[in-house]
Amino acid sequence: MNKMKNETYLDFCFIREEQGSFSKEIHHLFKDLFIEKRLNWFLDEKNQDGLDIVVAEVKGMSDWESEQDILHYLENCATAQFWTYLQGYQLYIYPYKKGCQSCGPH
Repeated sequence: MNKMKNETYLDFCFIREEQGSFSKEIHHLFKDLFIEKRLNWFLDEKNQDGLDIVVAEVKGMSDWESEQDILHYLENCATAQFWTYLQGYQLYIYPYKKGCQSCGPH
């Protein structure tokens, strides 16, 4: 039985010493990490004070039911490089509801 698909919104901030092409590296990390998920990401790269900074918005549908599920997945599947670069995150799951999103059943 398949789990319900839930709206998923993930925000990440990655930072490293300036080397250039950081968003390409983050894209490849996400491509491997979210290979079986229906997620899309948008990467905003900046260079400031000798640092590469990528702010990533990840959106889509997933079978994660809570923010704890996402953290567990990341702890088990993200590479050491992901954790080295990661400086902050926000995770939101909006569970699937039948009917209209504001009141549920109708």
